[in-house]
Formats: sequence, C-alpha cells, structure tokens
Amino acid sequence: MQEPEASEPEATRRTADVTESSRANRGWWDRNADEYQTEHGTFLGDDRFVWGPEGLDEVEAELLGPPEELKGRDVLEIGAGAAQCSRWLAAQGARPVALDISHRQLQHALRIGGSFPLVCADAGALPFADGSFDLVCSAYGALPFVADPRLVLREVRRVLRPGGRLVFSVTHPIRWAFPDEPGPEGLSVSGSYFDRTPYVEQDEEGRAVYVEHHRTLGDRVRDVVASGFRLVDLVEPEWPAWNTSEWGGWSPLRGNLIPGTAIFVCERS
Repeated sequence: MQEPEASEPEATRRTADVTESSRANRGWWDRNADEYQTEHGTFLGDDRFVWGPEGLDEVEAELLGPPEELKGRDVLEIGAGAAQCSRWLAAQGARPVALDISHRQLQHALRIGGSFPLVCADAGALPFADGSFDLVCSAYGALPFVADPRLVLREVRRVLRPGGRLVFSVTHPIRWAFPDEPGPEGLSVSGSYFDRTPYVEQDEEGRAVYVEHHRTLGDRVRDVVASGFRLVDLVEPEWPAWNTSEWGGWSPLRGNLIPGTAIFVCERS
C-alpha cells in the first residue's frame, strides 16, 4: 500500500523562540542540503568566496582584508554549508574552521574535500575557547535564522581576539517589505518593513520546520554595537551586468532596482 504524500508546510508569520528556530532550521537544512548544493553548487563553486546571490566575490571585495594578509590567520566560518568559503581561505594560507548546524551540509563539505576542521554546532553556543580566532565570516549563515542575533554576536566576540574582524551577510532588510518573487510581482510593497514577526513554515501539527527572522537595518546596527563591535562598513552590493541568473527572489530585474544583500563589516572593540 502506498504511503500518503506528506502535505506541504503552511507558510505563516508568528513568533518562534531560540529553541524552536534552531531545531526547525537544523532539520530543514539536513533535509534540503542535497537539493541546495545541486541547485546552487555551480554558482558557488567548490572553492570560491561569494558573499551573496549578486555574486560579489571576496577576491574583489577584500572585506576580510587583502588576500596576502590572510596567510596564517585563524578564521571561523559560521553557516559554512559545503565550506566553499573556507576552502578559498585555506588556499590563501589561512587556517579556517567550517561550522554549520546541519550535519548533511557538512557531509557535502567532506564530499568536496579539504584539510581544515568541520564542526557541527549551533552558532549560539560556539564550542571554542575565548580568543581562538583572528577573523569570523558568515555568508548568509546563521544570522538570518536565529531568534536572538545578539546571542550569536556575543559568542563571536568571545571567540575573537582583540581587534579581530567579523564580516557577515544577510538578506537586505528592505526585502521583507516585498514579496519574495524574482519577477515584476516582487517589485511592489506588500507588507510593513517594521513588522518583525518571523516567517515560519509549519507542519500539520503546527511545528515549525523552517524559520527566518527579520531585523530592520537599524536593528542590525544596534545588535552589532550592543554586542561589543564597531561597525566599520555596510556594503550593499549592486547587481552586476554579468549575472543573469535567478536565485529564489533574487534576480537581475529586482537587483537593478532594490538591494538584495547587506554585508556588515565589524571589528571587535
């Protein structure tokens, strides 16, 4: 007898705390890691450092510093996925550690290969001693999915050495006011930018299976400063002419009109 197909999750907006968000997103990334790497692996490459769907590459951006200065640096990548960024860092002579909440994502990192450590852990409880790293980076990792970003940022500050740098990218907050669609329907405001209610996908029992949290641009800046960092730069990549691909709600049409990514460059104060 054929088993009934699982119903599609219900998309809603409701509160979701730290524990529920962590559990839901660990499960979601474990279930969807294969599809994600199949769909986006070519764009990301095996050993490129791409900050977001626009395709801004660390080779040109140098947000972590000049590549020649990365040699010998201890670097933690949070939300590493298949560790493409860590692989690039290792090629520059850095000593990266790739951390992700999803065991399945890290299995893809093993599949591609690399000589650096892979760590499966929650970004809100980093399993490292104080002052273990010179740099921490995160390209769309952890911060969009956690209920308490300051918990993560405080942990990052703890494991950074004095003067250390944190660079992280997230969905640009303005995108929350628009439908997550790559076409013309994604160009009209449909909700309040100031509504911070999380986006939740839940099963028939009402259990969250995916959670994403919204912070305004001001919220993000305040989170950074309150967690003991100095904001050095805020980068909003423009959509380049060479990039003709779509990635979820990101597309050339939208990218030429509204920002899709915000990158925060911070230093430990």
